[in-house]
Amino acid sequence: MTRNDLCWCGSGKKYKKCHLAFDERLNDMKFDIFKGQARPPKKIINNEEDIEGIRKSGVVNDGALDLMTTLVRPGVDTLTLNDAAHEYIVSHGGIPACLNYEGYPKSVCISINEVVCHGIPSKKTILKEGDIVNIDITTILNGYYADASRMYLVGNVSPAAEHLAKVARECMELGIAAARPWHFLGDVGAACEEHAHANGYSVVTDLGGHGVGKQFHMEPFVPHVGEVDTGMLLVPGMVLTVEPMINAGKYKVVTDKSDGWTVTTKDRSLSAQWEKTILITETGTEVLSS
Repeated sequence: MTRNDLCWCGSGKKYKKCHLAFDERLNDMKFDIFKGQARPPKKIINNEEDIEGIRKSGVVNDGALDLMTTLVRPGVDTLTLNDAAHEYIVSHGGIPACLNYEGYPKSVCISINEVVCHGIPSKKTILKEGDIVNIDITTILNGYYADASRMYLVGNVSPAAEHLAKVARECMELGIAAARPWHFLGDVGAACEEHAHANGYSVVTDLGGHGVGKQFHMEPFVPHVGEVDTGMLLVPGMVLTVEPMINAGKYKVVTDKSDGWTVTTKDRSLSAQWEKTILITETGTEVLSS
């Protein structure tokens, strides 16, 4: 590619005005194969138009999560929450990404207490006082995806449950703070893992975050355990989720064989998770959906 060619990112700009300096810096870097350090593929580097598309999708996604805050209470069933989120997303021009994704039957995931993730909403599942609930929503708007989840406390919850939800959020925020441009993905997992273990909790390793934007799940896989300076290089233009799943007990999980989706802690201990979609920028990160 010459300096005056159109840039490979699809921005429509000349290469010299877009990603030339980026490529020169990337080419100058030395990678340690023994640490699993890897270059990010160009297909996951977003241009300005892509980023704006994801950002707009995030606005709708955040609105649906805000709506859940007004509806979560003792006595409400999870299908009612699902239907309200679905209607909000559709009424704002979006598509609920979870619905029919690889056969998933509902528009959002609602996971209660020992359910780690992928809980299927149902009229029969009714929130009760003391529950802790993760609601995970992904929106498609004009072909762009935004993905986030929040914890909701139902009425008065136990101090132990409230603390778990608090630490899970702190793990996510520390992971995001560690997601620095021109550093490595292992930094994110190391930050999450250290804080969870310092509080006596474990981190789910079978599941993790992911690249997101033009597809629901893209490279890289984002583990929430790890070592500093290992894994894929984080560079400006990458969009990914940070979503540590933190267990009060052991880290092992099992998937319900009857529905093929619902993941619970193997020891039936409580689990909590927060998730944000973030953009790696030139100076740090920008949250695109929370």
